[in-house]
Amino acid sequence: MNYYVLTLFPDMVRDGLNTSIIGRAAEKGLLSVEAINIRDYTREKHGHVDDAPYGGGAGMVMQAAPVCEAYEALCSRLGRRPRVLYMTPQGEVFNQSIARELAAEEDLVFLCGHYEGIDERALEMVATDYLSAGDYVLTGGELPAMMMIDCISRLIPGVLNNDASAEIESFHDNLLEYPQYTRPEEYQGRRVPQVLLSGHHKNIEQWRREQSIRRTFERRPDLLRDARLTDREKAFLKKLELEAME
Repeated sequence: MNYYVLTLFPDMVRDGLNTSIIGRAAEKGLLSVEAINIRDYTREKHGHVDDAPYGGGAGMVMQAAPVCEAYEALCSRLGRRPRVLYMTPQGEVFNQSIARELAAEEDLVFLCGHYEGIDERALEMVATDYLSAGDYVLTGGELPAMMMIDCISRLIPGVLNNDASAEIESFHDNLLEYPQYTRPEEYQGRRVPQVLLSGHHKNIEQWRREQSIRRTFERRPDLLRDARLTDREKAFLKKLELEAME
């Protein structure tokens, strides 16, 4: 996977992604991250990339030309036109399903806006997807882009030391992850559930699935609508629902 981030703040992107799991994956050649400075493509002698909005209003708008020329230069270098994800609160809210879809791409371009946004003509010419980190407004698209890159990268084979981790964490089968424990067995009077110490793998797996269902029911019941449950697990969920009504 090759990531290209079109941004006004390339150091922010590099500093955020060159560490931990993503940084190690880049060192192994499993992925690459390139931050492209949009300012390098302005023709303004003072390096300006923004101007006042036509029609008036507060703030400044990023000009179309530097954005388009940065993307076209990348396309010329790659010999293809990769998918462009524009970070905007007006877009579809990013989720695990979208991450899985994007993980199948060879190249992804993240377009990060600032100020009052980007000239609409640039978006019409280069953006293929509009994605949001949630229903709130940030000062720029860099943080959402880094968050999405982190999420997508975890689905690339070899990025996690244990590839199974990507399949059993939160949102697998549309369920939240079960509780996790490690040593010591007792801490301030709180003990690790006995089933986890039993060594009985089938019972442990059943306990974990039930805990995932319980946690999803308590914290994100909206996810259960599309959860993939066995008949036994549906009966367990029904039991939780009846208990909640008592």
